[in-house]
Amino acid sequence: MLDLRSHFSRFLNSEPDRLHFAAHSHHPWPNVTREAHVQAWDDAARLMDDKWEHMLGPVFEEFRTHVARHLNLPDPSTIAVAPNTHEFLKRILSCFPAGRPVRILSSDGEFHSFGRQIARLEEEQAVLVTRIPVEPFSTFEDRFLTAAREGHDLVFVSQVFFNSGFAADVRRLAEAGGETAMVVIDGYHGFMARPTDLSTIADRAFYMAGGYKYAMAGEGACFMHCPPGFGPRPKDTGWYAAFGNLSNAQSGKVGYSEDGWRFMGATFDPSGLYRFNAVMRWLAGEGISAPIVHAHAQALQQCFLKSIAERPLFEGAKLLVPPDEARRGNFLTFETPDAPRIYDELKKLRVVADVRGHRLRLGFGLYQTFEEVDELVRRIDEAGALRPFSGSTAA
Repeated sequence: MLDLRSHFSRFLNSEPDRLHFAAHSHHPWPNVTREAHVQAWDDAARLMDDKWEHMLGPVFEEFRTHVARHLNLPDPSTIAVAPNTHEFLKRILSCFPAGRPVRILSSDGEFHSFGRQIARLEEEQAVLVTRIPVEPFSTFEDRFLTAAREGHDLVFVSQVFFNSGFAADVRRLAEAGGETAMVVIDGYHGFMARPTDLSTIADRAFYMAGGYKYAMAGEGACFMHCPPGFGPRPKDTGWYAAFGNLSNAQSGKVGYSEDGWRFMGATFDPSGLYRFNAVMRWLAGEGISAPIVHAHAQALQQCFLKSIAERPLFEGAKLLVPPDEARRGNFLTFETPDAPRIYDELKKLRVVADVRGHRLRLGFGLYQTFEEVDELVRRIDEAGALRPFSGSTAA
């Protein structure tokens, strides 16, 4: 079992009594990110107006190389960056012609960044959305692919669903696009949390994620893999999209690069790229990859579930993704009407968890060991939150 707590000492020691089990939300940053953050400042002071040649040169190229390696992408040049994934969503939506609603296939388990934006566009009748229920999990992919036969312009779906932890097969999700639809996979809960190989769908599906969660680099370092030929000229376009190998410029049209640069925006805070690169270099030095991260989280999850096996957690609660289901992210989701109360009680005991309506989420990460899991169970006991189940743990 890995014990990397010393590498996170600045975050962990800032609040020694805090027990952080929200690795699916804000992830503690390893110590190397502090040095990287200062390096971004020092480079800005040293280079001033010339810093962008460095930021969008060596720093950006290193960032893309790390992402491509972890996703097994054949060409790092397909990767664009943005401060958040919502910027990418807006550029994706701007690729479609005006005059008729954009037909979208999605699920009922997408994160708010997508859900809110699409709901607002529905009010304007700018989009027509088909939402496939994620549950029951066992049949989701089949039902999703069946719905895809109706034909859509855009397929937008998560790799790991934020409100349950269920993980879908990215290769099957890509099939939903057929020959022409744009396929966008929201990989924020999958990147650096589960083994992800995009090599067979790199020419077919967009994939977006970022540094805030499992990449442990904080805000401002999001990315999107952009397959060649799809969305060649987004109407939402910043001046960075004019960089690289331009097309159409000589014909009098606004020119675009043919690689990932076509989805770039404008000036942003580059410090997130520095932190991201530092984390990736640190992980490489430790010999840690996404499969190892996932195996570590799974071991902690199984330890936690075993510890509460004889004292089932939360009366009437349900573990949404069963313990023997391999298609799961690095967090556990319990459904119970008491979720808000349990969250509040744990918060009083300095346990950081997460609640979404009637669903309580507990995330597991590299900065934890079995010792933290034992302490979590002890504090749950102290909160009086362990009661006999009246529900099932089956999804």
